Amino acid sequence: MATMDMNLGLVLHGPKDMRLEHVPISDVGENEVEVAIASVGICGSDIKYWLHGKCGRYVVKEPMTMGHESSGMITKVGPGVKGIKIGDRVAIEPGVPCRMCQLCKTGKYNVCPSVRFCATPPIHGNLSRRYVHAADFCHKIPDHVTMDEAAMLEPLSVAVYSCERGSVTLGSRVVIFGAGPVGLLCHLVAKVNGAIQTTIIDIDESRLLFAEKLGVDHVIRANNYDVTELTKIILATTGCRPDVSLECSGADSSLNCALQVTESGGSVIMVGRGSLEPKVSVNVLCREIDIKGIFRYANSYPKALSLVSSGRIDLRPLITHHFCLEESIRAFETAISRDEMAIKVMIHCDQNAHIGLSEGKAEHPSTA
Repeated sequence: MATMDMNLGLVLHGPKDMRLEHVPISDVGENEVEVAIASVGICGSDIKYWLHGKCGRYVVKEPMTMGHESSGMITKVGPGVKGIKIGDRVAIEPGVPCRMCQLCKTGKYNVCPSVRFCATPPIHGNLSRRYVHAADFCHKIPDHVTMDEAAMLEPLSVAVYSCERGSVTLGSRVVIFGAGPVGLLCHLVAKVNGAIQTTIIDIDESRLLFAEKLGVDHVIRANNYDVTELTKIILATTGCRPDVSLECSGADSSLNCALQVTESGGSVIMVGRGSLEPKVSVNVLCREIDIKGIFRYANSYPKALSLVSSGRIDLRPLITHHFCLEESIRAFETAISRDEMAIKVMIHCDQNAHIGLSEGKAEHPSTA
């Protein structure tokens, strides 16, 4: 039974209409936990919902609490919960499937038709003080992993899954279209997997400069080149065709360029969400190029956590801006501002939930 608690959250009522208000929080049920939300990252899908009231085929038809990249501390546990207790620090995997269908049983739970994903209409998100979630989709984090890093396991899981779908491995040459957070994370994962060359393409010069600092081998500014011209520039810059192209921008032109530039027998992975009916040439299939889509991720959170906890991937440089919950609307405005040059904007919901950070890695939300 839902009860009204003093649970401040950010609620989307329609395009460009977000409000800070108290949201209901339900009692914990079987295999559920209540989490004091600590950190929530702003995702590209959040921005689309805010600006347009929709993201792809998902449309906001009634008020929806925002947020799905989150971490926090367990405050209550329901019946049947095992392996997790009050006080544990967790990263929240936002998509909870039915666990019963054939897709779930074969490990493809991300495409379960009954999956309930935070902040995807009509499911509420977790950009609030408290949130109730399935216990088995809350991943315990070690003390030396910060709440911010734990929140970023969500986009990192997208990158892990994307590189898996593309079979990025030792010796791979990878081209990434889009230097947003997911594109940058794909570069980091590709390098950890053994890629010998990564190239990122974007229209934003500041993001390309950031990519260079992260160790990307080649950066290319797309400007207003057509697909054929950009393909020639990529080949001239890199000296080879990529084995794998990861399209993270959502631009149809980038998808077509990926199909043209990728090596015969290679893979093009559709990571970004572009138009619902992109126009592409299927002639590339004669070169045995595999075109693969991804839908979020499956079984990727433990791998992403391992990459962070072991130090093989450092997420902290990507977190460029911090705000408290009361500043959420300003945080969203910052995320889309070209002047701010934001990569990942983090919102901090509950200061008490940051207890347990290791020395030297404390998080301090900015109120400046």
